[in-house]
Amino acid sequence: MSILRPSAKTVSNLMRMVGTSCSCPAHSARGATHVHHPGCSHRRASASTPRPEYAFEMATSTVRVGTGATQEIGMDLANLKSKRVMVFTDPNIAKLHPLKAVVESLERAKVNFTVFKDVRVEPSDKSFQDAIDAARKYNPDAIVAVGGGSTIDTAKAANLYTVFGDAHLLDFVNAPLGKGRPVDRPLLPLIAVPTTAGTGSECTGSAIFDLKEKGAKTGIADRALKPMLGIIDPLNTRSMPTQVRLASGLDVLCHAIESYTAIPYYMRGEAPANPLQRPAYQGSNPISDIWSSHALRMVAKALPRSVANPSDTEAQDTMTLAAAYAGIGFGNGGVHLMHGCSYGISGLNRSYYHPEYVSDHPLCPHGISVAVTSPAVAEFTGSMHPDRHLEIAQVLGADVTNAKRDDAGAILGDALRRFLKDLGVPNGISAFGYTSADIGALVDSILPQHRVLKLSPRQTGAEQIASILERSLTNY
Repeated sequence: MSILRPSAKTVSNLMRMVGTSCSCPAHSARGATHVHHPGCSHRRASASTPRPEYAFEMATSTVRVGTGATQEIGMDLANLKSKRVMVFTDPNIAKLHPLKAVVESLERAKVNFTVFKDVRVEPSDKSFQDAIDAARKYNPDAIVAVGGGSTIDTAKAANLYTVFGDAHLLDFVNAPLGKGRPVDRPLLPLIAVPTTAGTGSECTGSAIFDLKEKGAKTGIADRALKPMLGIIDPLNTRSMPTQVRLASGLDVLCHAIESYTAIPYYMRGEAPANPLQRPAYQGSNPISDIWSSHALRMVAKALPRSVANPSDTEAQDTMTLAAAYAGIGFGNGGVHLMHGCSYGISGLNRSYYHPEYVSDHPLCPHGISVAVTSPAVAEFTGSMHPDRHLEIAQVLGADVTNAKRDDAGAILGDALRRFLKDLGVPNGISAFGYTSADIGALVDSILPQHRVLKLSPRQTGAEQIASILERSLTNY
C-alpha cells in the first residue's frame, strides 16, 4: 500500500478528523545494528507468519486555544454535571495566576471541588501513588490538571487508578517494567490546563514517572488516558522562568524530530490481534508527519526568541501552539532514542540541580535530558530517512545546498549542536556529573524502555546506546 504525504492544504480537514477521532514487536537484539528498508526479509508475511502492521490510528484531545480561555472551565464542568471535581497542581503553580483563574471559574459556576497541591515536578512512583491514594479517597467525578507535564501526567495516573480502584501501580505500566495492561473501559473526564509550552501532555495518552527501585523513568501509554479537553491559554505560560521556557521548548523540538524520524508505522512489527492492543506510539505516519514537521518549523523560529526575551509574548504564544502540534504528532507517531536515553539520564541523576527550578531533590529537567543526546542520536539515525534529516538540518539553519545523503546524520548533528549551544544548554551529560564510568549503568537503565526504543529507525542494543552516550558526554 502506498500512502502519499498529504499537502498542507489538507491541514484543516485533518484537524476535523482529529477532533472526531476514536477514543477507543519489537527490536530485541543486544548490540546488533540493522537499517530497515522496504525489502527487509523480516517484513515478509506468509500463511504461517503473523500479518505485519498495515494500519495506523489518530487520536488526540479536543483543544481550546485562546487568551483567557481558562475562564470557561467552570462552565465546562457544570455542563458535565460534575459534583466532585479534583484539581491537581504543584506547590509553585498553586501560588500563581493559572490556579487562581481555574478556582475563580469553578466558584463562579458553583462547582464543588478540592485541590491537591502536592504534585512532584518530575514525578516518581511514590508521588504518583500519593496522588492516586488522595483521588481514591476523594472519589471525584471529574479531574482538572493545572500545571506542566508533571501535573498533567500525575492527574492522568490518578484518573486511571481511581476508575480501576483495585489495580496496582505496575499493572498498567509499560512492559517489561510493568504488566502493560490495556485500559478497557472509559475513564473520568479530565481537563488539562498546561502552564508550560513543551510536553504536549494535554494532547497525549502518556504519563511518565521515575520508577525509583529500577533507577529509570517509565510510564503508562494508552489512548484512554488522553484528556477530554486541553485548554491552551497563553496567559498561563507567562510566569515561566527562562530555564523552564528553555527546557520545555527543547522537549517540543525533540518530540517533533523523533516523531518525524521514527520507524514507519508499517515497519514497526506485527499487526495487533485486537485493535485495542495497537500501541499509542505507532511510528511515523502521514498524519503525524504534518503536525511534527510544522511544529519543528515553529520551534526553530520561536524558541530562541522566547528564551532570549521574556517579554516576547508572540514567541511564547507560538511555542504554546507548537507544543500542542508536536503533541498531536508524537502522541500518535511516538518518540525514540532521544527520549529513551533521557529516561536513564534523569532517572540516575543524584546531584544535579538545574537553575531556576524550585526542587527539594536533584533534578535534570526532562527537556534538557532529552536534548543533550540529540546530536549523537541524529548521527546514528541519519542513514535512515536521510532526506528528512537534511530537511530538519535546513530548518535549524544548516546550508544543505550541496549536501550528500550519506552525510545527513552528521549534518543534522552539527546543526543541533549549534542550536543547543546558542541557547545555553548544558554541555552534554558530563554537565550532570556523568563520566565514562557511568555509561554501563546508564545503558542498563535505558534498555528496558522498549516502548520508545523499538521506534528507532535503526535497531538499537546496548552497544549502540553506549556509543550515543559516550558521544554525548560533551557536545561542544
